[in-house]
Amino acid sequence: MMLVISIVMGIVPLLGIAWTIATGTVTTVDGLFMSLILLTLSAVFFLNAYWELRDRGALAFLHKKKVASEATPKVATKVTPAVTPTVTPKVALENKDSTPNESES
Repeated sequence: MMLVISIVMGIVPLLGIAWTIATGTVTTVDGLFMSLILLTLSAVFFLNAYWELRDRGALAFLHKKKVASEATPKVATKVTPAVTPTVTPKVALENKDSTPNESES
């Protein structure tokens, strides 16, 4: 229902612009600004209708390449490296003195 209302409310300002052109008032400053305001209103309602159609999936034909690439499954092979045990070398521990080298003053 919102889609129909948006489309109708997008067409009505265009009829107002046609009326302004037909009466000849488009050459005045008032007619110019009236046309700009009506075009803005029409653009807002048609943008709302576009978003409604996009959310419903009615515009899926515009994104054929994107949909086709998502339809093909992506095959990912998982390679597990051969696990080799790590050998830690045994290092002789140095003689560590528990007393500090420098004293605080």
